[in-house]
Amino acid sequence: MNHAQATTTLEAVLAANPRDGGAWSMLGHLLRRAGKLEGAIACHRRGLEVAPANAGIWSNLGNALVEAGRFDEALTAHAEALRLEPDTPAFLFNNAVALRKAGRFKDTLAMIERAATGGTATPELRWAELRWERALARLQIGDYVHGFADYEARRGLASYHGRPPSERAWNGSPLDGRALLLFTEQGFGDAILAARYVPLVKARGGRVLYECHPELRRVLSGLDVDAVLQPGSPPPAFDVEASQMSLPGLFGTTLASVPPPVGLTIPEASRRKAAHRLGAPEPGTLRVGIVWSGRVTFADNGRRATSLARFLRFAEVPGVRLYSLQKGPPEAELADSGVAGSLVTPLGPDLDDFADTAAMLEQLDLVIMTDSSVAHLAGSLGTPVWNLVQHVPYWVYGFSGDRTPWYPTMRLFRQGPDQDWEPVFARAADALRDEVRRRTGR
Repeated sequence: MNHAQATTTLEAVLAANPRDGGAWSMLGHLLRRAGKLEGAIACHRRGLEVAPANAGIWSNLGNALVEAGRFDEALTAHAEALRLEPDTPAFLFNNAVALRKAGRFKDTLAMIERAATGGTATPELRWAELRWERALARLQIGDYVHGFADYEARRGLASYHGRPPSERAWNGSPLDGRALLLFTEQGFGDAILAARYVPLVKARGGRVLYECHPELRRVLSGLDVDAVLQPGSPPPAFDVEASQMSLPGLFGTTLASVPPPVGLTIPEASRRKAAHRLGAPEPGTLRVGIVWSGRVTFADNGRRATSLARFLRFAEVPGVRLYSLQKGPPEAELADSGVAGSLVTPLGPDLDDFADTAAMLEQLDLVIMTDSSVAHLAGSLGTPVWNLVQHVPYWVYGFSGDRTPWYPTMRLFRQGPDQDWEPVFARAADALRDEVRRRTGR
């Protein structure tokens, strides 16, 4: 039964019996899956009017509230579900997810421990899901030793789309001439992040077969590998294999031992294109790149991204010229805004791959953006980048402070627990005025 059919069926059930709390909650679940969060929340609350002791409805309400970013209400709902049914595995897991997304990592780890050791809870709850949540919490607080061990649990998740685990997994030991298939997973930014480990892999003394997205092929062409493969294509013969995103764990990375970013390759053709498009720098003016959204298909993009309109306040700062590096569907906001070519120079149409983007970044003074693969690219280049990040961001940015050991030239501007972008952009605008004064004396 598809979404529309299921919705129609539930609406008929509720028309016949508006006091069916379970049907209300099932409708709320369908609305949440469709991204209609306010309707979902209202349906779950309607269900609780007639079935206030139904722990499942409380937990479903908590899940919808988490997705809506209403964390205090969500945690209250999950606590009520556990008061009614203290040992139900799904409710323990849902509460742990809510705690992590609210940034309460100590409580998250305690809830995961409770779920893992809570009597009847353990057999019913998938261990991979628990370990994955524990990995994210541990990495966020900088516990890389234990976090990267748990990070391997991702390969047991139903949502995992990379190569399945095999008996030929590499353990990081010397290769002694063996062929290692280093396969890619996750997004462009993850591939750039992990590329810093390729020289360390090569030093293990083997042949490296490196999967690389076509969009990254030119900018990562300087890596010392023995073959570059198209992701998803049948690989040549190999002896052992590893995911690129497993490399931090395989090399025992800690906060104090993060390797420097990989050196990138910028072809001269891309540099010529950038020089022609940007022209000569204007004395006394900062050229500032902007990006307001990552890949729209990324599940958490709605929380980490924002709109072009917020970035236009930077055009108000004297001595600043804005250049859009945005790609994908959000690029249309620039054409719709009426400021393309006047307040913001659109570079997106000139960017055919990440090598072209790198060439543009090389010519800019600063990039201000919400988190996406361009942040990893700019950080690897050494271009100053101000990354405006959500309350609980990607784990490489930790949970406090304005710096990350992964990218020395990156400055972080963080949302508070209220997840409000306004104060983040206000701080960034003030910092930009200071930066203009520092660099130009204006």
